[in-house]
Amino acid sequence: MKKACLGLVVVVFFSLTAIAQTTIPFGNNPAVGKYATVNGIQLYYEIYGEGQPLLLLHGNGGSIHGRANEIPIFSKKYKVIAVDSRCHGKSGCNVADLNYEMMAADINDLLDHLKIDSCLIWGQSDGGILGLIMAFQYPDKVKKLITTGANIQADTTAIFPQLVSLINMYPMIKDTMQQKQFRLMAFHPNISFEKLKAIKAPVLIMGGDRDAVKTEHTVKIYQAIPNAQLCIVPGSTHFFAIEKPGLFMEIVADFFERPFEMPSTIKISQQWAEQIRKQVNNK
Repeated sequence: MKKACLGLVVVVFFSLTAIAQTTIPFGNNPAVGKYATVNGIQLYYEIYGEGQPLLLLHGNGGSIHGRANEIPIFSKKYKVIAVDSRCHGKSGCNVADLNYEMMAADINDLLDHLKIDSCLIWGQSDGGILGLIMAFQYPDKVKKLITTGANIQADTTAIFPQLVSLINMYPMIKDTMQQKQFRLMAFHPNISFEKLKAIKAPVLIMGGDRDAVKTEHTVKIYQAIPNAQLCIVPGSTHFFAIEKPGLFMEIVADFFERPFEMPSTIKISQQWAEQIRKQVNNK
């Protein structure tokens, strides 16, 4: 019965993803857009809906506007907090060079500003990196975390060589802000797998099977986190939330709404073996 109810929630609540259309100017909405002063900058954010807080963290070079397809769906159930990261969108910058630890501190201070003690988080790409840092640096703030296309190293152990070469062309970029964003990817993150072991919150690590992040790197991230689940989406890239919105939202609903579990085939097999032994002994 519980599975049937969850399925109904998924179908009714999230099935509109593929056809979601809105005239709301997400990322530039004067009706709800606000700034919070954090760490010497003005951090821009927009809040939609009511309910359990859900923090959305975008990827490199992105902004709140990139979540325009998802916000109308999420805001039917959650209090959606969409943020422009430092040196992105409408947020301030005020630094010569970016790093993810600084950006995560901005997000933590924003949650303090909003008096939110903990929340659900979905972080895509760079946003996923920020989510992971939040989970071990500010663990009380994270109820559950979903990362899509996140990496914890900036070299070819994590990213395909062709993309690393492209990122390293940052000196040729004339736009100052965009160059900062590319330099961020070129030199960061530098997170050890050991740090991921400290994460206590339930985490869903997601990636496309044609992602910019190597599948083996995504798997290693999953393996390092004690309470983690893994989802590799078939036939999809770094942007599978857009490519397969219905499937993505169904998985998100299942993870955020269902009590977290760590099922084990080994335990089930042991239970079967015990039942067989009992049957044999009773003969």
